[in-house]
Amino acid sequence: LPADPSHRAGGFIMTKPAELLHATVSHQRQRYVTKDGKCRVNLGPIVEKSRFISDIFTTLVDLKYRWFLLVFTLCYILTWVTFGGIYFFGAWLRNDIKHVNDPQWLACYENVDGFLSALLLSLESQRTIGYGSRMVTANCPEGAMLLMIQSILGSIIDALMVGCMFVKISRPQQRAQTLIFSKHCVICERDEKLCMLFRIGDLRESHMVDAKIRAKLIKSRQTKEGEFIPLEQSEINLGYDTGGDRLLLVEPQTITHVINENSPFWEVGSERLKRETIEIIVILEGIVEASGMTCQARTSYTEDEILWGHRFESCISLDKGAFRVDYSAFDKTFEVQMPLLSAKDRSSTKEQAISDNYC
Repeated sequence: LPADPSHRAGGFIMTKPAELLHATVSHQRQRYVTKDGKCRVNLGPIVEKSRFISDIFTTLVDLKYRWFLLVFTLCYILTWVTFGGIYFFGAWLRNDIKHVNDPQWLACYENVDGFLSALLLSLESQRTIGYGSRMVTANCPEGAMLLMIQSILGSIIDALMVGCMFVKISRPQQRAQTLIFSKHCVICERDEKLCMLFRIGDLRESHMVDAKIRAKLIKSRQTKEGEFIPLEQSEINLGYDTGGDRLLLVEPQTITHVINENSPFWEVGSERLKRETIEIIVILEGIVEASGMTCQARTSYTEDEILWGHRFESCISLDKGAFRVDYSAFDKTFEVQMPLLSAKDRSSTKEQAISDNYC
C-alpha cells in the first residue's frame, strides 16, 4: 500500500491504508449491505438538486410516508387558502361583502361576507361538496374563469396524489420481506469440486416469476501500479453460463458457486479465509405474480459468516403425497471432514499425485 499519508486514490483520501484495512476487520466492521438488504452507502452533498425536481414523481414516491402526506396536505391547504383569498379579494372589489344581505344585489360571489366564508367557498368548489349556501354566480365572467382554473388544478393534485399513493403502496419492497436467505454461506465438496453454497426461500404460496440470482464480491485491493481501489466489485458465477441462475422458487433452493480457475476464491483456503476482508452481496430478482412488478431482495455475507467444511441440513420431506418444507431447518448446518486447502492447492496436489502415479 502507498506510504504517502496524503495519497489520493479514486476520490478517497488514504491517510493510512494499512490501518484502514485493519479497521474493517474489527468486531463492528462496516458492511456494504446489511443482512436485511439495505445499502450502507451515504451520499455526500449534492450540488445539482434541481435534477430531483425534474423527476418530481419519483421524488414524491421515494419520500417517507410522513413527508409524503405532509407535502400533499400542504398542497391542498395552500390551494384552498390561495383561491379563498382570491375569492375574498374579488368579493371585496365588487362590493359583494357590503351587500351580502341585499336580495336585490347581483352578487358575483354569493353569501361571501368575509375571508372564512371565501375559504369555505374555495374548499366546497375544489372538493365538489356544494352545500348550496355559497356559490359563484353567472354575474361575472372572471368568477367562472377562476372556478374553472381551480377545478383543473384540484383535479391535477388529486390525480398526482392517487397515482403516487398507489405506486407507493404497491411497490414490491415489502414483497422482499418474505424472501429469506440463510444466515451463513458454507464451503464444502460437491462431486469432487470445492463449492460455496447458500440457501434462499420464499415464504409465500404465490411464487416469484422468472426468478434470477446473482452475486458480487466486494473487496478492496491495490493494483500493481500502487492504486488503491476501495470496494471493488467482482462477479461470482452462480450458473449464468449454464442457466443455473434462473430459479423455480417453489421450495428452498441451495445456490452453488463452483470454485474453479475463474472464481475469486480459487486461491482462498480455510486459513486465508479467516484473514480476508470480504463481503459477498447476493441479489435475488423476480416478478411478483400478483402485481407483475419487479422485486429485488438482497443480503450479504462477510468472511466470518462463511463456514468452511459445513453442509446444509435437508429441509424437504415427503408428507402424505406432497413435499413438505421444514423452515426450522432452513439455517441448520453440520460439519463435514474435508481438507483445508484452497481449490488451487487441491488441484495442484491432485495433478502431482497423478503425475507420480504415472511415473
